[in-house]
Parts: sequence; structure tokens; C-alpha cells
Amino acid sequence: LLAALAAPAFAQTTVSTYDDLTEGFYGQSFWYNGVTYTNVNNVHGVFPDGSTFEPGAGVNGLGDQIIVENASLLFNDFPAWGSPNNVLTFGAAYIPGNNVSLGAISTVTMVLDSVSDAASLQMAYYENGPWGGIQYHLDAYMGDTIVASDSLSIPDLGGRDNIAFATLSVSGAEFDSLRLYATFGSDYSGPRILIDNLTINAVPAPGAMALLGLGGLMAGRRRR
Repeated sequence: LLAALAAPAFAQTTVSTYDDLTEGFYGQSFWYNGVTYTNVNNVHGVFPDGSTFEPGAGVNGLGDQIIVENASLLFNDFPAWGSPNNVLTFGAAYIPGNNVSLGAISTVTMVLDSVSDAASLQMAYYENGPWGGIQYHLDAYMGDTIVASDSLSIPDLGGRDNIAFATLSVSGAEFDSLRLYATFGSDYSGPRILIDNLTINAVPAPGAMALLGLGGLMAGRRRR
């Protein structure tokens, strides 16, 4: 009985690889492995060249879909990144089969089933070219309050854009949702991204810890 009580009381780490999913569109809101993805690209924004986009799937929008892509060819070229073969992306389109398209991201919210204290995601993106100067952000929220954050600035070295890889992570505080988004200056922006290996460390619920403590107390009394 004590073992059964103790099992859910300890921190649990989950890794979302998306590899058991079928390639395709998953709508505007999608639950997977303890995370609900929602609020995709629902903001106005601007690109470094001054052009703008509107929220969602409008004529000038980035698209509002959650997309699973088969990225086998990418993994063949860059085997050290992520976990083959699927990735998650966002926007309006994908390439069926082994090739992959990096979808647009201005913002996406990830609501967690359990309060957590650490999270990270691996990302592939385009740097330089038309994307230089844009920043990616990963914010952790407890309710409406930001409790941890990480960011990455896309280099602006000119020339053609090229693919790059990075990890964003947050820790050091408890949170119940994550928000991944991109900015250019004070405005939202819409660079391209793939994400893989979203790793979440869920913390034990207070009630579970109380039960575990009570179980230990009862066991101690029986031994006396």
C-alpha cells in the first residue's frame, strides 16, 4: 500500500517526441502526453523587413494549426538533434513524406496537466537571412505570472538563411503553463521553427505528499 501511495508522489519527467503520431494537421488545440497546445499564432506581428501579418489563418496570417511532421531527411543530415522521426511545428502547411517544412511561430501556449518545476525543448530554426534580429522566448507561468524565462536571438549576419539548432529551458520555480513566442523589437514576429523532445518535470501534488507522510507515520507506529 505504501509503495502504491509513494509512486505518484515523486517528481516525474516526461519527454514528448511525437514519434507515435501520424503526420498531419492536429487542429487549433491538441492534447498530447500531458500538454495541451493552444492559442497558435493568434497575434499581429511584424517581420524585420517591415512587412506585417495578422492573427490566425487569415489572408495575411501565419496559420493557426498544430502540425506533426515526418522529418526523416532532416534527421539523416543532423542525427545529433532531436529524436527521429517526427517533430512538432505550427502554421498552415506541411510536406507529406520524409521531407519537412519549418512552420511559422508567433506564439503557442502549452498548458500542463501537472504543476512542474523544469522544462526544455529542442528547436530547429532558420538563422540569418530575413530572420536576423528576431528573438525566441520560452516563458513559464504560474497562473498569470511569469516565474521563469529563456530566450534566443537569431543572428543577423546577412546572406542566405541556414538551419540552426538550440535548446530553450526554464527551471527554478513551479509553473502550470509554458508560452513559446517570437518578437522583433517590441512587436511579435513570425520566424520558422520545429520542436522536439519537449521535456517536462512534474512535481508531486501536495495531497500526495501528505498521504505519503501519513503512510510513513502509520508504518512507524506499527513498528513500535
